Amino acid sequence: MWAQLITTRLKAGKEDQLPKLYEQLRAAEQPDTGLLRSTAMQDQNDPNRVYMLVVFESEEAARARENDPRRQEGLQAARATMADIFETPPEFTDLTVVEETTY
Repeated sequence: MWAQLITTRLKAGKEDQLPKLYEQLRAAEQPDTGLLRSTAMQDQNDPNRVYMLVVFESEEAARARENDPRRQEGLQAARATMADIFETPPEFTDLTVVEETTY
């Protein structure tokens, strides 16, 4: 498995726009891309700090998904929302999953 942690900051007063963004991102998803799960989080001590963790079958599947033309049209709305609500460009941290435990 392979994961990516995406970190960004919200503009002040834009917290209520996050559900709209997450819906737009879900709508752009296509079947069989290797995406296993996606988790969105806000920092309890700094609610303008947003984290998204996406987990894939493999890095190769994730990279192919990035270039999947089926997603591009659907992502246009999400990109516009991100430009409106994010104070900083997203930072991407690539991660190799070495252990996962589900309870």
